Amino acid sequence: MALKELLMNDMKAALLGGNRFEGEVLRGLKAAILNEEVATNKRDEGLADAEIEKVIAREIKKRRESAKLYRDNGRDDLAEPEEQEAAVLEKYLPEQMGEDEIRTLVQNAIKTLGASGPQAMGQVIGAVKAQAGNSADGATIAAIVKQELQT
Repeated sequence: MALKELLMNDMKAALLGGNRFEGEVLRGLKAAILNEEVATNKRDEGLADAEIEKVIAREIKKRRESAKLYRDNGRDDLAEPEEQEAAVLEKYLPEQMGEDEIRTLVQNAIKTLGASGPQAMGQVIGAVKAQAGNSADGATIAAIVKQELQT
């Protein structure tokens, strides 16, 4: 089953089952996917699962950043719903890689590219992201690449 179809079925089930919170989160995700389809001129054929995963990852990142800002300003009451929304969306992403797995990919990319110094950071990050896809967080990749290129 395609990811978009799974999302729509889960949204319907949540709304019909009385879980309004999850249903509304998935409805918002549906709108974000539609916006991406329109922006990329793919309204008729729809987005591929990998593209939908990118939209989901972007939506999760927005919610985490909002939650962090709220917590930094002492507004835990506003941070918690953001974190709960992120948790609902995370179910639709592939299993996330651990730091050790990402570090191995980074080290292999550095060897393969013969990269050294901070000027090669973008090149290494791009290579690792191409390999890892949506199963690794971009900020984590960037932090590990920075560490590895400094050693």
